[in-house]
Amino acid sequence: MSRLVRSALATGVGAALALGAAAPVTTSASAAPASSVVATAPAAQVLAAAPGKTKGKDLRRVVYVGNNWDGTADVLLPGSFKRIGRLDIVPDYDERIAEISLNPYRLAYFIAIQQLIGEGHDQLVDDMYSSNDGRLLIVSRPSFADVVALDLATGEIVWRFAVDGVRSDHMALSPDGETVVVSASTGNVVHALDVETGEEVGRFESGGSPHESVYLDDGETILHASIGMVYSPLDDPVLDATKQERVLQLVDADTYEVTRRYDLRAALDEAGLEDVSTAVRPLTHTPDDDTFIFQLSFFHGFVVMDRETGEITKVKKLPNLIPDTPRELYLLDSAHHGISMDPTGKHICVAGTMSDYATVVSYPRMKRSKLIKGGLKPYWVTQSWNGKHCYISWSGSDTVSKISYKLAKIVRTTDVGYHPQRVRNGFIQRSYVADLPQDQPGHG
Repeated sequence: MSRLVRSALATGVGAALALGAAAPVTTSASAAPASSVVATAPAAQVLAAAPGKTKGKDLRRVVYVGNNWDGTADVLLPGSFKRIGRLDIVPDYDERIAEISLNPYRLAYFIAIQQLIGEGHDQLVDDMYSSNDGRLLIVSRPSFADVVALDLATGEIVWRFAVDGVRSDHMALSPDGETVVVSASTGNVVHALDVETGEEVGRFESGGSPHESVYLDDGETILHASIGMVYSPLDDPVLDATKQERVLQLVDADTYEVTRRYDLRAALDEAGLEDVSTAVRPLTHTPDDDTFIFQLSFFHGFVVMDRETGEITKVKKLPNLIPDTPRELYLLDSAHHGISMDPTGKHICVAGTMSDYATVVSYPRMKRSKLIKGGLKPYWVTQSWNGKHCYISWSGSDTVSKISYKLAKIVRTTDVGYHPQRVRNGFIQRSYVADLPQDQPGHG
């Protein structure tokens, strides 16, 4: 996309933001107000699919891979990394498109999201988590500005929640599996939803474009960051202030009150990173939750922050293999987009997005492995359920790989759908596996 097109679209989005209060989003045929939940399956089916206590022997561990431009999710076995099914995440695609087409405000934003953020594609699957009983898959769908719960037995939508604004984004599941939080990108708010019913149980304010959330302290605290207007073409460091407010904050997971906001600008300046953006991208943390490790817009590498003092204690710069690429051509300002520490706290797996590599960095020595070249545009990193591997999505190659933390090399690679992004560990009822659909045409 040309810089001129980006500028024009960004201007249009800015105008739409100014009119946001006058153009509320509504949900499907029921015409319910924005930020409301609609049950779309029969009552008996909703009850049958509702999360509850399930014996471990009835569950199977799986890995879910969201194919953003397809509107599908692949189901993999964590051991063999074999694909055992493919789910249609947008069974209501035609209904949603018809609804958007009748709303000029929504349509303008739908096209802007497609062109500015989706690289010319609809964004149909951003994040996903299964319920702990393996009956539901909760998915955020950016282009449709919603979150849905899919019945893993039938593929039908059990409930749908429309977020504030016109785009949904990253999510996080509470350790007890009862609550999922979802970022509303243009609403500058994060919703907390009941996994079973989809009802909103709380919310908290964020900065511009709420993004990543991670549960800490056994579920008592949420670490949250916003990234600002990453689709703006004003990428020169001197224009950084034009890209909206960026925040890094701690939130009480019971009251949803913001308990602390870090002064990241001051912390970066003190560390000698005066020209580095304050937009926190993917983040991880040490096993004791006392140290935060995160990527930043345009920065090839990551920084380490002390939770108590808010000081940047370590800076790890990683190879920039595209030194002649202007910042305006970075993918949504992301030099790197994907990071995960293993449960021992000794290894950090990193996706070098713009440079097409992965690497494993030792901690606290901060020594990196050889660059791992497994595909194009690595876009997310998640540790395996047992902590021995990290999973990485190669969004430009339509594959995902399993990388050994200890060996720092790929041990398995699997073909998936169109433009894989988020990869999550999860569960599914064993009785559902045999009937999982194997092929879905996709909507990309």
